[in-house]
Amino acid sequence: MSMLTPPDLGGKYRIKGDRYPRMRRPRRRGRLIAATFASVLAVAVLGWGTLQLVHIFSDPDPVEAAGHPTGPAKCASPAASGNAAATGGKNAALGNRKTDTDGGKAEAGEAEGGKAEKDGKRTAAQNAAGRELPRPGDITVNVLNATSRNGLAKDTADELKKRGFKIGKIGNASAEFDEKVEKAGILIGAPGSSTSDRLQVLGTQLENTETRYDERDGKDVDLILGKGFEHLAKKKAATAALAELAGSPHPGKSSSASPATC
Repeated sequence: MSMLTPPDLGGKYRIKGDRYPRMRRPRRRGRLIAATFASVLAVAVLGWGTLQLVHIFSDPDPVEAAGHPTGPAKCASPAASGNAAATGGKNAALGNRKTDTDGGKAEAGEAEGGKAEKDGKRTAAQNAAGRELPRPGDITVNVLNATSRNGLAKDTADELKKRGFKIGKIGNASAEFDEKVEKAGILIGAPGSSTSDRLQVLGTQLENTETRYDERDGKDVDLILGKGFEHLAKKKAATAALAELAGSPHPGKSSSASPATC
């Protein structure tokens, strides 16, 4: 009898050998494998379903993405195909005939457009070359002093007279402008294109000026001398500015005068 067998125990309960008997159930490997496989399959199915949901909610409608329905295409009958081909041939012939007609009209339009462009260029050149400005002798200037310098209006008027301008009034500016003109001068005249031309011609004689218009009778223009005035432009520079003004195709623009205000 083995030493592991209790003294009063024998028979079929007799323990032989030197090891204790197993007291647990034998392992069933088949159940463990089946449970593991089922778990892996469930996880795979769940992941596949999640990907399908993400694809559905993130991608556009396959019909819109492709630009045409995804259903099966309908096949046309042989008779319908023949009618469509005949209609297409007629339309093509009419289209070619219309294209030829439109092409002839387009060529005629291009010829007329080229002629109009040449005429426009010729007219612009004539206007630029034939623009007539008033001569200094046709402009009467009232020279007014808005500064505290004595004799400024008289000296300026004498110089303008030497350059061919007619001189009107000479004196001090009104209280509206006295000691309030920061630029070299303000040119004032009645509204109208003819007055604008006279003011531009006068504006070639000095720089840093401002042009204004007021309601007045007559063609006289005012030159109000301000704090920024030192002297008239040199005669050579003034003559060049006058020549440039005469050749400008845009009346109303002067290189020395600021934009006009009313």
